[in-house]
Amino acid sequence: MATDMATGIATAANMANVAVRDLKIQLGANTVIDALDLDVRAGEFVVLLGPSGCGKSTLLHSIAGLIDVTEGSIEIGGEDMTWADPKDRRVALVFQSYALYPTMSVERNLSFALRINGTPKAEIERRVARASDMLQLGPLLKRKPSQLSGGQRQRVAIGRAIVREADVFLFDEPLSNLDAKLRTELRRELKQLHQRLGATMIYVTHDQVEAMTLATRMAVMKSGVIQQFGTPAEVYARPANLFVATFLGSPSMNLLDGRLAVQGGSVRFAGAKLDVDVSRYAFGAQPSHGQPCVLGVRPEDVRVRIGADSDQRGQVSLIEPMGNHCVVWLDYHGIQIASIDQEKTPVAVGDSIAFAIDDAHISLFDEAGGARL
Repeated sequence: MATDMATGIATAANMANVAVRDLKIQLGANTVIDALDLDVRAGEFVVLLGPSGCGKSTLLHSIAGLIDVTEGSIEIGGEDMTWADPKDRRVALVFQSYALYPTMSVERNLSFALRINGTPKAEIERRVARASDMLQLGPLLKRKPSQLSGGQRQRVAIGRAIVREADVFLFDEPLSNLDAKLRTELRRELKQLHQRLGATMIYVTHDQVEAMTLATRMAVMKSGVIQQFGTPAEVYARPANLFVATFLGSPSMNLLDGRLAVQGGSVRFAGAKLDVDVSRYAFGAQPSHGQPCVLGVRPEDVRVRIGADSDQRGQVSLIEPMGNHCVVWLDYHGIQIASIDQEKTPVAVGDSIAFAIDDAHISLFDEAGGARL
């Protein structure tokens, strides 16, 4: 471990990239992951995001060496670790459950693995002191787990991983057992910890807020397949398919069925009594006239306009006050459209109100396969 003399921030002396190639994992007759590739750069914070059962924890555990792969390879730091023992992979894993030894103090929990491995006493003291300082555990070192709050216990579990000074840190939904306030606090601490350590981290969650706030890049998974891998901003603004579009965002992306009208150099979306010029967009393949498609627009790009004279109107069906904004739901020709209203426009359920779509931030998807056009 080194220290940047200009900033005084600790930086990781050892970090490694992770390369997963053509990975297949079968559990019994069930194929959980099939032909999966993943590249994690050294020092990145990569989040594996997806619904329950999508294979994200299975992928993480295979990197840790807890699950045998059926086909493919796993490299850590340029070395083939596909069949290496977990202890030889230079990884540290933090589970969803704290898994602390109830009869040991915080200090003994932090140092247990080091003592078992025969690490010199002075080195153990140095590593425990560094981890407890990073995670603000100093005043708690003599306490037992039963004397700690849930957030403090999770910090101890994270500290137990840090003392190993691993090349790669793996987190399997470490915050899911905490209440909302503690999750927010620990999420911030994890991000700051990554900034201080500079270490490679791979984090599993089904919580999109955790993914968006923590990740340098995120992999959205479904049924054992990575649907999209990119920065949170890229994945949110330009979802690769309908699954990603609807999985991210709260409320999720509004979807409207329609067709493309192609006339000369002009391309328009027509559907749900909506007409949008989409000529500015670069299509992956030349669109055809009459091609069925789905238009997607984020709720923050739907703007309600009280008092505006427009044929594009919806009836307010629901209002959800969120403190700093309101979510206004509009019934538009039988379609429910969500609008995030930062101005908290004074409207009531049943009002007929005009709305406008910011066509600079729309997405178009193939109706049949769901891929981005």
